[in-house]
Amino acid sequence: MDKILMNQMSFYGYHGLFPEENKLGQRFLVDLQLELDLKQAGETDDMNESINYGQIYEVTQEVVEGEAKQLVEAIAEEIAASLFQSFSKLHAVNVKVIKPNPPIPGHYESVAIEMYRERP
Repeated sequence: MDKILMNQMSFYGYHGLFPEENKLGQRFLVDLQLELDLKQAGETDDMNESINYGQIYEVTQEVVEGEAKQLVEAIAEEIAASLFQSFSKLHAVNVKVIKPNPPIPGHYESVAIEMYRERP
């Protein structure tokens, strides 16, 4: 299956278990790997045979910058569901949501959730 990759999209959201996260917010990064058939798009140079990258970004942004969730897992699940709802050509998606600065003790670069979903 062909793939469209969108990496390190940056958004500001108010997700988390702690009141400070819901009040102050924080940055979230999202990587997407979208699986679909791109043969016709490549042969015809017709955007109607692909998926518009800007629209992918907008759908993802609506989720991450939308209603606050407690878990990063819920953000990833909603991104996948929203993408399937918005793009009929999409066969499967791998969603990675990265939380660069979670309020937990220790030294690390980030915490991330990655999930793969196929069209229901």
